[in-house]
Amino acid sequence: MLIPHDLMYTPQHEWVKITGEVARVGITDYAQDALGDVVFVGVPTVGSAVAADESFTEVESTKSVSDIYAPVAGVITAVNEVLATQPELLNKDPYGAGWICEITLQGTAPTLMDAKAYEALLAG
Repeated sequence: MLIPHDLMYTPQHEWVKITGEVARVGITDYAQDALGDVVFVGVPTVGSAVAADESFTEVESTKSVSDIYAPVAGVITAVNEVLATQPELLNKDPYGAGWICEITLQGTAPTLMDAKAYEALLAG
């Protein structure tokens, strides 16, 4: 299971890379593996405000439909439009080409897990 050490994580299996005031968001390798073959990604709307821990889109796989939760509060400022036609990128490259959106941060800093804490969560 790949868990990059330069990212932050949520208990719902989203990853976050914060650069300045912008957080790039996706799902973890663990999440994509648990979902199975992803067949649809609901690309969120640019300009939408999201609250931390609020569902802002969903991913459909051959096994189930899963909500994706905002790891931070803010406004969606960019989306990965490629996922609309290539949802399998979430399986192939969850930490790279499979990113979902970017959120410009608003409010207080989020409480996120580092890689070690996320590994401990997965170890149960």
